[in-house]
Amino acid sequence: MGGGGQQTESSEPAKGDGVGPGGGRGGSAVYTWEEVQKHCHRGDQWLVIDRKVYNITQWAKRHPGGIRVISHFAGEDATEAFVAFHPDPNFVRKFLKPLLIGELAPTEPSQDQGKNAVLVQDFQALRDRLEREGLLRARPLFFSLYLGHILLLEALALGLLWVWGTSWSLTLLCSLMLATSQAQAGWLQHDYGHLSVCKKSSWNHVLHKFVIGHLKGASANWWNHRHFQHHAKPNVFSKDPDVNSLHVFVLGDKQPVEYGIKKLKYMPYHHQHQYFFLSKLLNTFHGFLYRITSTSIEQVKDRPLCVIPIFPFCVSVGPPLLIPVFLESHWFVWVTQMNHLPMEIDHERHQDWLTMQLSATCNIEQSTFNDWFSGHLNFQIEHHLFPTMPRHNYHLVAPLVRALCEKHGVPYQVKTLQKGMTDVVRSLKKSGDLWLDAYLHK
Repeated sequence: MGGGGQQTESSEPAKGDGVGPGGGRGGSAVYTWEEVQKHCHRGDQWLVIDRKVYNITQWAKRHPGGIRVISHFAGEDATEAFVAFHPDPNFVRKFLKPLLIGELAPTEPSQDQGKNAVLVQDFQALRDRLEREGLLRARPLFFSLYLGHILLLEALALGLLWVWGTSWSLTLLCSLMLATSQAQAGWLQHDYGHLSVCKKSSWNHVLHKFVIGHLKGASANWWNHRHFQHHAKPNVFSKDPDVNSLHVFVLGDKQPVEYGIKKLKYMPYHHQHQYFFLSKLLNTFHGFLYRITSTSIEQVKDRPLCVIPIFPFCVSVGPPLLIPVFLESHWFVWVTQMNHLPMEIDHERHQDWLTMQLSATCNIEQSTFNDWFSGHLNFQIEHHLFPTMPRHNYHLVAPLVRALCEKHGVPYQVKTLQKGMTDVVRSLKKSGDLWLDAYLHK
């Protein structure tokens, strides 16, 4: 016995030591949460799944989703995240066997950090119900038609430019078509990236690389590395890359005060709600350069058959490149930020899956236009709770999620599209004012 863990062996497993790639010792030991929580450092990482304790110190480097996303759960219970991210958890458990070093002591609760056990159980019951009713299975025709309309728009734009040239009227028309196809391709690659379309993960990966690599001109590996971190710990500083603003913005209620007290002034943050719009122009220029120079090593790996994506090729015959990039850039930013930026942004609080996701996400009202415009990410709550669920089922699940939230007193926010967008600017202004007050008076 040592360090808070009771063992049947004579000594405790050393860090990264033992049989197998992750230091497993056959799972003959029992541990307390206090012991597990000590192993949360870069060179010493344990986590718990279904009360089983795993040493992932060495294996994390080979984790398909990236080292960071799994490391964010070091020293914690990762059961809910494990189930959420893997379409076939039983298959993945085969790879966990060599990493097993023990289990929680019988006297230890199944949840760590004082989480609400009843809420966790109710959420799992909801997920079990959705699986039984087939709501985690996709309709192939939906996504086939979706991909078809994207390819059709790309082909029509190229055809118009090829046949009739680049007059200003055709330039504007083709720009609108290309901006639409690119925005919709962004939502479709998101579906494939989350493994929510095909039964086999390998097919999802292939189609994801095609859409994001050939149609969007971006890297699938890069997207996976960043986006799954965002889903694992949304709006958590140092864990969600989407709230790492590189000192350009201060976000939420706590970071502005921290910056203000430390007298940090990398930017005039009390004007960030104004230069936010300027940043979108700079983002457009960056996107323009990215699309005409998108030949990084990582992208070549993702697109071995075609280094230059279809989109830059289509518009390279005329001047309509900058306009679609400008339109798509704004389209993407407003849709992705209105669900998260106005919500709680904080440091790690070790919440259960439902509470954590609901505190960081909100929904936008359903309508045919909103569903299409946002790629069904107006149902951001349902998407974050069930990231492998096909988007066409979100509206069926939403009432069940809302009922569960009402039962446990978890806020479930739904906004209009207009309010969602204005709240982005409003939240930036609020954070800027908090920074200014702390900078001047604290």
